[in-house]
Amino acid sequence: MQNNVRPLWRNAGFVFLMMAAFFAAVVSLNLGNMVSAQGLSAGTPTPTPTDPSWLGFIAARDAVEEERSVDLTYIRDYSFDQSQWVDGIETCNAEAEESDLFFGWTYTIISVTNQTYEVRVAFDLSVVIVCDQVTVPAEATADPNATPIAGLPTPIAGSASVGGFELGGHVVGLSATTVTSMRQARMTWVKRQYRYNLGDSGQAVAGLIAEARASGFKILIAAVGNPAQMTDYNAYIASFATFTGEVAAAGADAIEVWNEPNIDREWPNGRVNGGTYTQMLAASYNAIKARNANTIVISGAPAPTGFFGTAGCTAQGCNDDVFMQQMAQAGAARYMDCVGLHYNEGIVSPATNSGDPRGNYPTYYYSSMLARGYGLFGGKPVCFTELGYLTPAGYGPLPGAFAWAVDTSLDEHTTWLADAVSRSAQSGRVRLVIVWNIDFRVYDSDPQAGYAIIRADSSCPACAALGRVMGG
Repeated sequence: MQNNVRPLWRNAGFVFLMMAAFFAAVVSLNLGNMVSAQGLSAGTPTPTPTDPSWLGFIAARDAVEEERSVDLTYIRDYSFDQSQWVDGIETCNAEAEESDLFFGWTYTIISVTNQTYEVRVAFDLSVVIVCDQVTVPAEATADPNATPIAGLPTPIAGSASVGGFELGGHVVGLSATTVTSMRQARMTWVKRQYRYNLGDSGQAVAGLIAEARASGFKILIAAVGNPAQMTDYNAYIASFATFTGEVAAAGADAIEVWNEPNIDREWPNGRVNGGTYTQMLAASYNAIKARNANTIVISGAPAPTGFFGTAGCTAQGCNDDVFMQQMAQAGAARYMDCVGLHYNEGIVSPATNSGDPRGNYPTYYYSSMLARGYGLFGGKPVCFTELGYLTPAGYGPLPGAFAWAVDTSLDEHTTWLADAVSRSAQSGRVRLVIVWNIDFRVYDSDPQAGYAIIRADSSCPACAALGRVMGG
């Protein structure tokens, strides 16, 4: 069912007078936390005409008023969540017309008479569905029916304390320029990636750990192996787990277990599956905790993608949401301190949930990407192990596969990155953001330098912006 959104703003003076009259009329009632629908209660979006989630609330409120013939000028409270409706936005209303929308907001509105309404709103406001019944939102809860894969080990007791929000960056090296730039951005973490081959010792990264320490940074080691060596999977994960345990013993502050295991660039073709990956995660988690209980274990961030369509998975890989659902079903939440996520294909502000010319697929938008990973693993915090914006500014034209970022300016790159970090810090859901990237210089078919905050001319406009949002 599609609804036309009525005018969004009511006369402020009239609302004020009506509010005064209303309070006088109901002075004998205990109204508790009643607020005006024009006002704001804790945790709700800022009431400005351009805030998408506020416009979503207005659309939800107006739809309830129209369909249920109620007046919601005054309400006790409301809340909202980013949602993915597996069977479609319309499934909570028996009379709603079928649509092909699966992502948006779910609003819960409580009237002054304690009547609760649940409303689903598409991100672009094109469809608003007033639900037949109010359901308990599945906020940050693991699937209670998830059955861990048979044979997974019991998690070693005692997780690392993940603490408050921190910021870091992925670097090629810790040159004087890089260190100075990171300090200006008030970063406290550095990320280094290590490609493991059978027989490698964890001592291979000891130099990286020592270098980070000497520069005053904590270090995240992203441990990723060689898919060509995974012919005997059980033997391989045992060797890889031993390696990650040695990395923890060498002093790594955090370890990300693999990188983008949902695509066959990083995992054997035909064997990509979140449950299969969870076997590696479980073995590595226990090996890490056995050697250093204080090392934070981050699940391998999947590549954000919808490439595999409605099938969800093919021999070449899986859509990231499907892959994480497979992980959750296999019991992966027991084997991580933090959920690894990547967000690196945005071309609109992180404040928006629509307007990308490519469409409304959730991996295009910061907030829906965060929601995509957060709610599956029992409230585990998110660690963005790659978060960045691509711009060709200062370089040549982008290769065809990255042409989607051709219009992103350096100012947008700077502003959006700072805003995404600020939103992460304020969300209460994100433990760590690793900026992708700090100082990469490769600009070819994989234009890594276009993401770098240290630009071609060695300037770093994002450093000052990040420093400000981090309290500098």
